[in-house]
Amino acid sequence: MAYKQINLSLSESMRLKAQAYADKYGFKNIQELATEALREKIFPAKYDEDFTPEQVAKIELLLKTSIEKGDVVGEEEIMKILRS
Repeated sequence: MAYKQINLSLSESMRLKAQAYADKYGFKNIQELATEALREKIFPAKYDEDFTPEQVAKIELLLKTSIEKGDVVGEEEIMKILRS
């Protein structure tokens, strides 16, 4: 797959907020955040079609149990794990 580099101009306040978001949710940098944001807009996830209701229930139970046991402390850590 060929890649084409682009430049993205952000105001300083937008750049700072993007960096804070990237750090909080486990993105390597703003470029990775921007790529993921574009991917989500262009190719929206269709999880409802990908998983059966039983699978969704199992995923939710796993997350709830993990959080309760302290294996995963919350959304931030979950996002880091999903992105790693």
